[in-house]
Amino acid sequence: MTTSGVWDPNAANFEMKRKSSFSLFCAEAPASRPCPPSDGKQKGKHDKLWKLMESYRANDVESVQKDIVSQVEYSLACTRFSFTKEDAYRAASLAVRDRLLESFNDTNSWYAEKDVKRGYYLSAEYLLGRAFQNALVNLDLEPAFKDALMGLGFEMEELFSFEADPGLGNGGLGRLAACFLDSMATLSLPCWGYGIRYNYGIFKQQITDGWQVEKPDYWLAKPVPWEIPRPDITYPVRFGGTVEDYTDEVGDWRQRWVGGEILQAMAYDNPIPGFDTYNTNNLRLWRAIPSDEFDFDAFNESRYAEAVDKRRRAEDLSAVLYPNDDKWEGKVLRLQQQYFFVSASLQDLLREFIRKPNRKWSELPSKVAVQMNDTHPTLAVLEMMRLLVDVQKVGWDEAWDLTKRTCNYTNHTVMPEALEKWPTEMMEEFLPRHLQICGEINRRFMEELVKMYGDGPKVWNLSLFQEEPFKGIRMGNIAVLGSNKVNGVAALHTEIVKKETFADFYQYFCDKGEKDKFVNMTNGVTPRRWIHCANRPLSDLFSKHLGSQKWLTNMDLLRGMLKKKNDPAVQKEWMAAKRTAKQNLAAYVKENMGIDLDVDALFDMQFKRIHEYKRQLLNCFYIIHRYLTLKQASPAERAKFQKRVCLIGGKAAPAYHRAKTIIKLVGNISEVVRNDPDVSPYLTVGFVPNYSVTAAQAI
Repeated sequence: MTTSGVWDPNAANFEMKRKSSFSLFCAEAPASRPCPPSDGKQKGKHDKLWKLMESYRANDVESVQKDIVSQVEYSLACTRFSFTKEDAYRAASLAVRDRLLESFNDTNSWYAEKDVKRGYYLSAEYLLGRAFQNALVNLDLEPAFKDALMGLGFEMEELFSFEADPGLGNGGLGRLAACFLDSMATLSLPCWGYGIRYNYGIFKQQITDGWQVEKPDYWLAKPVPWEIPRPDITYPVRFGGTVEDYTDEVGDWRQRWVGGEILQAMAYDNPIPGFDTYNTNNLRLWRAIPSDEFDFDAFNESRYAEAVDKRRRAEDLSAVLYPNDDKWEGKVLRLQQQYFFVSASLQDLLREFIRKPNRKWSELPSKVAVQMNDTHPTLAVLEMMRLLVDVQKVGWDEAWDLTKRTCNYTNHTVMPEALEKWPTEMMEEFLPRHLQICGEINRRFMEELVKMYGDGPKVWNLSLFQEEPFKGIRMGNIAVLGSNKVNGVAALHTEIVKKETFADFYQYFCDKGEKDKFVNMTNGVTPRRWIHCANRPLSDLFSKHLGSQKWLTNMDLLRGMLKKKNDPAVQKEWMAAKRTAKQNLAAYVKENMGIDLDVDALFDMQFKRIHEYKRQLLNCFYIIHRYLTLKQASPAERAKFQKRVCLIGGKAAPAYHRAKTIIKLVGNISEVVRNDPDVSPYLTVGFVPNYSVTAAQAI
């Protein structure tokens, strides 16, 4: 919980000031905090403090054990008589976090000292997975903590299961974001992520009678040792209100956004360690809280629900990842979510940029790059303009130039219906100033287009507004027009983006001589989590035969394994590693589904979000075909077939009935196969529930 807000809804242009920049008593900025001298030469009353903070946590086994025991007693208030495995996980996690924070603080100090250009990754979701093992691996602390915990009577691997998967992501878009954070930290790039601290994940998937049933995924039910609450980093976010004209202090006509309701965005930091580097970056997530926590007058008048109404509305905003948007209210909540985290993030990063002495706004593109991950954060283009023009009083033309040179857009889908469009009436009600800014950008853009092409369908397709099937603003068009670069996530995808999805925009920029605006950036995955953590025998095999772990940061080195592809000894090790991985998956399936898998069978698996275009239905047709082929074969012919295990998993959107029916179909096929004594020895089919990063690592 944080304190009440300090912002007056009837005032304007107070953004980009943290709440801690105000005094609750006199509304004046307090004196700056004392800072340690960078060279250590100055003397003062805090010298002893700085001296004590110069040392780092020791990482020998005995020191780690002392730290863990200290966390048990002083952080968790446990004793030797009430010390469980879960307590051991929490204590060990806090001991790792202490070391993370040392690197985190050093990294931020280094960035500030060198005044580096910073990248900021804006994403509505991050499919992170568990942090404990990943942090140990990246910080090279795994052997020390394994031995330390063993000495205290605990198997380190047994503690991993006590960590909940963060409910911050759903599919490939979120996993890409998570891999980017890991890779940027590993490459020592000064890049932060921004998003929303959802109270609940998209949902916890259960299968009842073959059907998907959604249950709340309250991943925050227990304390999360990896996050750092920052009540001092809190920004105002406004919804509703009106736009009024006024004359500023130098006599210029301006507009300002006033009235409406103000929520607070409070930061929670999540350190992201790089592998084999001193670098630790940050994922800053925003939690929505009310400006007024409690209406005491309403409570005293027995209007109890009304007394906490503002808190409830604020908590709704950051409650759930991707709320159902079938109805108007759901669409409003999604719009508010997207603007909420975009506004807080831009206020934070622009404040970080401009607080350096003698900084000029003209330097923004040389010091800041904002990457918008799909259309969810593309309100950043309009919000950047509002903050520059209204709050910082930068001229329109300069602000638009700075915005276009600072923002970048990653497209994830070529389906036009997946590119968000917000109704103009919704924008007018909740974000009236942004609608005006969008209109002015579009007016100037249309004038330019008419001069280039004349009036006609091509110009209409490029407009930031649509008339059918409803009047709305096209977030995809805004993202492309307001960005420095636009990228797809695979070579073929990027070509489709250029030739189909945004073909008119691609031609427009080519006509302007900006042929390099659309670029490709192929998706990748981090081998640290997906090989080293998920499949340690395979990782050890690579490191043994390649002579080091350098391949974990340069996968081109894996080509060296080709020299040994015909070596019988290597082939034997390879098959042993593969069998171990299959045994681990079989144990996971047995524990979670009660199904026995034959590890001598071929494992055929498809795991991703359930959707008609992702071909799970086609896979089902293949499995049915294989079943019928086996059924029609003679016993002697069946014995010649390769045994096969077919596993499918993924979540369907709650309102997506066809996708949920595909899940039911998989379950029905599984039942038929399992109950057929002729086919079941040669074919196993199952739907693995509640797909997550942890499940994916087992798979």
